[in-house]
Amino acid sequence: MSRLSFSMLPDLPDAIQTPAAHRKGGVGIVHFGPGAFHRAHQAAYVDDLLAHDPRWGIAAVSMRTRGTIDALAAQDGLYTLAIRDAVPSMRVIGAHRRFLGPEDAAQTQALLADPGVALVTTTVTEKGYCLATDGTLDMEHPDIVHDLAGAGVPRSVVGWIVAGLAARKTARIAPFVPMPCDNLANNGAKLHAALVAFAAQRDGSLADWIAGEVGVPSTMVDSITPASEAALYADIAAALGVEDRAAVQRESFAQWVIEDIGRPVGPDLASVGATVTSDVAGYEKAKLRILNGAHSTLAYAGLLRGSTSVAEAMRDEDLAGFVDAMIVHDIIPMLLPVRGLDIQDYRAAVLQRFRNPVIVHRLDQIAQDGSQKLPYRLGDTLLANRRDGRMPTQVVAAFGAWVAFLIRRSRAGQPIVDPAGETLGAIASEGSPAEVVARLAEKGLGIPREAMDDADLLDALMRAACAAHDENWTTLFAA
Repeated sequence: MSRLSFSMLPDLPDAIQTPAAHRKGGVGIVHFGPGAFHRAHQAAYVDDLLAHDPRWGIAAVSMRTRGTIDALAAQDGLYTLAIRDAVPSMRVIGAHRRFLGPEDAAQTQALLADPGVALVTTTVTEKGYCLATDGTLDMEHPDIVHDLAGAGVPRSVVGWIVAGLAARKTARIAPFVPMPCDNLANNGAKLHAALVAFAAQRDGSLADWIAGEVGVPSTMVDSITPASEAALYADIAAALGVEDRAAVQRESFAQWVIEDIGRPVGPDLASVGATVTSDVAGYEKAKLRILNGAHSTLAYAGLLRGSTSVAEAMRDEDLAGFVDAMIVHDIIPMLLPVRGLDIQDYRAAVLQRFRNPVIVHRLDQIAQDGSQKLPYRLGDTLLANRRDGRMPTQVVAAFGAWVAFLIRRSRAGQPIVDPAGETLGAIASEGSPAEVVARLAEKGLGIPREAMDDADLLDALMRAACAAHDENWTTLFAA
């Protein structure tokens, strides 16, 4: 079977949306980390933009391996985006024009110095920014140590961006805009501080220039993007009649929120659906507390009730109703209004996404790392309610489900996937659910330590854990 390419576009079925032509134009965006999420999310926005503004082609840069960029290059940069939802669809994306790997450092450096490149985006995962636990640049990270030594090609995205900015400063060219697109809270400010800290170790004047002249917008990105697998490739081949080894898939919902930094970032991403706002933090908080908080609740309660995926858990009417009540009564009242975000529409969209029968989002994956996630997904809502004099009974019940989940796993001899897994297992291995709650709160593991000083809250958490452990759902869901 032939591979997807521009020469094959005329032969594709009429129902498949394709790039209008082999778009002539330059590279205006350099992207580090061209994995599935970037190709399913940001590149789709840029593909829409290129239809009327061809300046913003993407150069895909992979710092570690060549697999993705070689697959793209073999297909003229084309690949299929499959929308997996109640109304499925497929389209061919043609946003990428250059494909650079670890051996192409000179070309990458030249692009970063090119005045035509206005935007440098990144999806390198939270770990890729080489930050310490306090959010500052980890000067002892091996990649940062290597890059500061200046011994060769940068290994870190921070090292690459600073190298590109240094070239711009030397040539007296306006800086590009670095834009992190990973789910890291306040990611723009953290990356900006990391760039300044890195540059300060090498050149004080460069650090001052970056601090004063380089704007780094924070962003929030969202779209469930399952990994590509054999079934996807088979579906693409059957639908298009060509082989596509770079295909990606996601749900239909996509959100890209970009901080307004008071200056253009280059491409007009707002014209193709991105949200430009001065309140990215508000969008982040809504996502973290509504979507992620509900996700974790579905995971722990759903697993206890026998579900294995989010969609299956949402078919459990009692559980789905409980989660919606938690959002309405406990979460939304503690969120400040966000300009441009209709919170009730967002709530409805989240619940609809959870019901998507095509996306298989496993509860056991969502349930991982609870001690790290719950303080932000549910704990902040819990404490905000208590400061407001309210008892958030549904959120309390969600914590009870987590405790019951830990007890069930530990006493069945099953591992708890969590950085504190061994400690959690030991705490949950014996004693009553109420005693487990007290030990977790005392250590501040998952349950906020503030609960120890709030007798009413601690009592409510203990009663919820007992109800969940005894599978007394009527009592738990009626909270």
